[in-house]
Amino acid sequence: MSVLKKFAWLSVATAVVTIALKVGAWWVTGSVGLLSDAAESVVNLVAAVIALIAITVAERPADDDHQYGHSKAEYFSAGAEGAMILVAAAFIVYTAVERIINPRPLESLGLGLLISVVAAVINAVVGLILVRAGARHRSRTLEADGKHLLTDVVTSIGVVVGVALVWLTGWEVLDPVVAILVGLNILYVGYRLVHVSGMGLMDATLPDEDNRAIEEVLARHRVPGEVDFHELRTRESGRWRFVEFHALVPGEWSVDRGHDLVELVEQEIHDALPHSHITSHLEPIEDERAYNDVHL
Repeated sequence: MSVLKKFAWLSVATAVVTIALKVGAWWVTGSVGLLSDAAESVVNLVAAVIALIAITVAERPADDDHQYGHSKAEYFSAGAEGAMILVAAAFIVYTAVERIINPRPLESLGLGLLISVVAAVINAVVGLILVRAGARHRSRTLEADGKHLLTDVVTSIGVVVGVALVWLTGWEVLDPVVAILVGLNILYVGYRLVHVSGMGLMDATLPDEDNRAIEEVLARHRVPGEVDFHELRTRESGRWRFVEFHALVPGEWSVDRGHDLVELVEQEIHDALPHSHITSHLEPIEDERAYNDVHL
């Protein structure tokens, strides 16, 4: 089993445990805030399963039908997870508004708060693990899953604060009010996940810092009037970066000399940006045809 799959299974197991804890907290208290917290954990479980499937597909090697691999499957997972967060947030807000209209007394708040805090700690630990693993292995799916769990922690903190205030003050309306505020925050997080997923599927360019790193490599090898580079294009797909550029060298250079330059440049880009697929094209700097494809 790959490292990424192990982290995905950890996410699934965490979702199952926290669902059990949060449903128990809602059962003993009747708090709409705790119910909304449990509902988001159900979304976590579905999202974790989708993430596991996406990682399994993304790890498949390139084949005749998918010659660039299957890494974009991760964007579908991140997008689906963001969409489910939006649905969960809408459910939370709806349930909270219904509780404001039809208030009910809360019970056994101390026990419910304790259970919810335990679930939040579990989600926080696993969420941080997944975010760091996602960044280390350049997995959008793991990173999105980890951020989802950390969002769940924010939900739990808000809910715990709201229920605790109800317990201390007796103002039961605070329970649904806090749930609404948390739901609105989750709506924003869901929107961000959907946006990032869409940008990846649309082949958006690499982040500015990555493009700057590539430009710095090219700048080191430019020689005015002799060596130049253009037609730089970049994109990313899952954990992989894709880089394309044209190298312009004197036509009198041998193939070996031009090839040695391109190999050196590609290696330096690889060193600066691991997990990169690089495609280069060698052209004579004096030939006007070399500039026909330059895009403005």
